[in-house]
Amino acid sequence: MHIVVCVKQVPDTKIIKINPKTNTLDRRSAPAILNPYDAHAVQEAVKIKKAIGRGTISVLSMGPPQAVAVIKKSIEIGADRGFLISDRAFAGADTLATSYALSKALERISKDMPVDLIICGKHAIDGDTGQVGPGIARRLDIPPVTNVIEVSELNESEKTILIKRKITDGYELIQAQVPCLLTVEKEINSIEYSPMPNMMKAAKYEPIIWSVNDLEDVDRTQLGLKGSPTIVGKMFTPPKPEGGKRLEGNADKQIEQLMELLNDKKELFVSR
Repeated sequence: MHIVVCVKQVPDTKIIKINPKTNTLDRRSAPAILNPYDAHAVQEAVKIKKAIGRGTISVLSMGPPQAVAVIKKSIEIGADRGFLISDRAFAGADTLATSYALSKALERISKDMPVDLIICGKHAIDGDTGQVGPGIARRLDIPPVTNVIEVSELNESEKTILIKRKITDGYELIQAQVPCLLTVEKEINSIEYSPMPNMMKAAKYEPIIWSVNDLEDVDRTQLGLKGSPTIVGKMFTPPKPEGGKRLEGNADKQIEQLMELLNDKKELFVSR
């Protein structure tokens, strides 16, 4: 069983600030961390490997040279090896160009060891699009399953995986064919404390780094800024939410006002 987890280095959004002049993220104001959703993806890969009793966990990232830090963190959690694609040709990539570059790296990885399962975080906290995982699946022509909250069973002989995924009104149980791609929610697991051997391995580990020239059959027009059709027309800080309607008068009048509000909401819902 070969599991590949796609991870990303992101700024810590708990600390980061918005530049008031440009309305863009000031990435220098916060430390770079492993995307929290991706940490849970790595942890789930470790959990699956333990349940099966064997396997290899690879992590893959795209970014500048300092992104090796998130690969080392993934090794600390329990991954076996890591790959970083880093090249100026990848700079400025939106989700479309990113999914293309990662899919090409996955094709290269699978030549040495076929990939059975790809796991991604639900989304990156610096973008919140949730598009890269499904974009990779589309390019590799494998089924994607999003918003996964539990991997119930993986049957290697029948090449199937049983998954619970979150939906608006509850959850779904889905049986998918392997290979497939999962995007996971945070509640799928808890990040465990890393054992000392993992920490020592991570400290010394050097990931495999590929430039664009190390990937095969790459259409450079689909990479980086050239391959990114996304255009940001405007960025702004949304206004603070206003408080709800205040009910006035005695209890009877407040009940009457509340019923009017509920009836208005009901009419709005029915009209939709």
